[in-house]
Amino acid sequence: MNRGRAAPQRTCVGCRVCTAKSDLLRLVVIEGFIVPDPHGRLPGRGASLHPDLACLELAERRRAFSRAFRLSGPLDASALRRRLEAERGGS
Repeated sequence: MNRGRAAPQRTCVGCRVCTAKSDLLRLVVIEGFIVPDPHGRLPGRGASLHPDLACLELAERRRAFSRAFRLSGPLDASALRRRLEAERGGS
């Protein structure tokens, strides 16, 4: 029970849908790699994404990660892609 308190809201960088923070995967950049932060404890600026390959592809196509992290230059999302593919395959 949350005793009537509103759940924190975040916007997916892929599909741009605002939803509960608990439904999204927090991402951070470590040495140029976009890595998942499921526990929300890694330092640095975070971005939120639905744990879905379609949202990842939308974010990459829109170049949303560099804007969300406020970084210039290429960011490597291969580890994130592998994790999402593994989760989809394991379902």
